[in-house]
Amino acid sequence: MNEAGYSQTGASSGSPRMTSYFADLHIHIGRTESGLPVKISAARNLTFERIVRESAQRKGLDMIGIIDAHSPPVQEEIAARLEAGVYREHPDGGLVYGETIVILGTEIEVKEPGFGTAHLLAYFPSFDAIRRFTYWLSKRMKNVQLSTQRLYAPVSELQEQVTQLDGLMIPAHVFTPFKSVYGSASDRMRDWLDMGRIAAVELGLSADSSLADRLSELSALTFVTNSDAHSIPKIGREYNELCIAAPSFLELKRALLRQDGRRIVANYGLNPKLGKYYRTRCLKCEALLPPEETRRCLRCGSLKVVKGVSDRVAEIADQPSTAPAHRPPYVYQVPLEFIPKLGPKTLSKLLDRFGTEMHILHHADIEEIASIAGTSIAEHIRLAREQRLQFDEGGGGTYGKVKQVQNQT
Repeated sequence: MNEAGYSQTGASSGSPRMTSYFADLHIHIGRTESGLPVKISAARNLTFERIVRESAQRKGLDMIGIIDAHSPPVQEEIAARLEAGVYREHPDGGLVYGETIVILGTEIEVKEPGFGTAHLLAYFPSFDAIRRFTYWLSKRMKNVQLSTQRLYAPVSELQEQVTQLDGLMIPAHVFTPFKSVYGSASDRMRDWLDMGRIAAVELGLSADSSLADRLSELSALTFVTNSDAHSIPKIGREYNELCIAAPSFLELKRALLRQDGRRIVANYGLNPKLGKYYRTRCLKCEALLPPEETRRCLRCGSLKVVKGVSDRVAEIADQPSTAPAHRPPYVYQVPLEFIPKLGPKTLSKLLDRFGTEMHILHHADIEEIASIAGTSIAEHIRLAREQRLQFDEGGGGTYGKVKQVQNQT
């Protein structure tokens, strides 16, 4: 048994052949198809159906987690497409659309007495399970139609309900300065969450495994890297490579709990320097601040300072970065939208030639990319694969940037 209370076993003889699949488990819904708001800060064209089609046909993702599937009007759309045969339910959990599996999930804001606010993700094996969860939420939430609303019930009750419905709970973007476990709620997760009912931890765009492994209480848990997409282009900017028999909710659960040979074999995420909360920044003069200036900017005197993830982790760390044996490699991923001078028209040409963004990022021939997009874009993609790009660091809500290179070999 690991610290989280789950049994970890190796692959047994006669077990099915394992294959690698790509999964992004945190994608928001902006609006319903009729225009009703769901995630107000997300793009209006980010509907459930558009997310599914984009992820399957252009992004090349094998599994996606659509957050906000708890919303009743979204569930009406899902029910209509299930009846029409556009989707079907997988016997091991999840919705099937072509070669892609959709995991139905939700993001909830919680606040325990004596702690700050945090966001938690929950995923469910079936359409019926998440509808039952919505009914439970509706008695404890003011507007269940909207995304990431406050739960007016103890976190222990939430964890118990998710467990009863055979769901999975994952704390969201755990280090970001606003509404996260370590960024705003507490110094230790174990002080207010039942660690035995946590399936994994989502790192967020401004953290990687080496930062998170400075907290000993996370050593037994699997890390996930997800996009937290609020628009179509952001889907797949972070993702996970799963070693499983085939995409389904059950196989995802086994991978997160590292059971029967299933596991995450790589986390693909932004270099934290590209994240918008990596460094501490003054919001008044926009200066990136050193660790000793996390409360007041000594340049302009402003108290409007957003503490960066790197400084927050240093503040609460209880060990040097110590990766447990089960921790997979964290592969720094530079999404195509970060590549200098790669605009929508050129991206469309690349997609027409190579099919999906996953293929462009990982497999497409660099010379072929150059023939379509030019040598500069091809060179940046090559250097991204080789982990050789340099960055201007992000902070205070501003993303970092890829530094443009000239004739580097």
